Amino acid sequence: MTDRTDRTDRTDPAGASGRAPEARLDPRYSDPAATAPPWPEAEALLAGAELFWISTVRPDGRPHVTPLPAVWSDGALHFCTGPEERKARNLAANPHVVLTTGTNTWDAGYDLVVEGEAVRVADDDALRALAAAWEAKYGDFWHFEVRDGYFHHGPGHAAVFSVAPRTVFGFGKGEPFSQTRWRFGPR
Repeated sequence: MTDRTDRTDRTDPAGASGRAPEARLDPRYSDPAATAPPWPEAEALLAGAELFWISTVRPDGRPHVTPLPAVWSDGALHFCTGPEERKARNLAANPHVVLTTGTNTWDAGYDLVVEGEAVRVADDDALRALAAAWEAKYGDFWHFEVRDGYFHHGPGHAAVFSVAPRTVFGFGKGEPFSQTRWRFGPR
């Protein structure tokens, strides 16, 4: 349901995914002087963020939250996890996730919340491109070999997941405070 008092802006061009997100600034939580940032600005923040917090749901319904690095590529966030880690086991039962990033300050910065569904990436060519993106962003500590549909690093291996945003929330902190929602695809 859309609040008729929301101010609406269509962002153009479309995000890297090719889907033009609809941006809505929520006036209930935004300064009257605030405007909805264009999607490319939010996308640049996602691409540049070093640390994300991922929220998954355990099979018994309890939440699980943990920090991790992620890479923005082709209109989606990508992360990796060992197949036996809690988040991987949670995703096997429920692929819905929330990834957050931003600053830990009250009156400066911008926070982003990405909601979507985690889909496993197992194609070795796609994984090689993502491995190169990880190393370019985080340095050679994050060098991964790719084989058999997994990232390999030392003795371990990790599954890679892609989260194309369904909804993204942006929170501008400081003057002017703002809350923006970008929706992708059908509502």
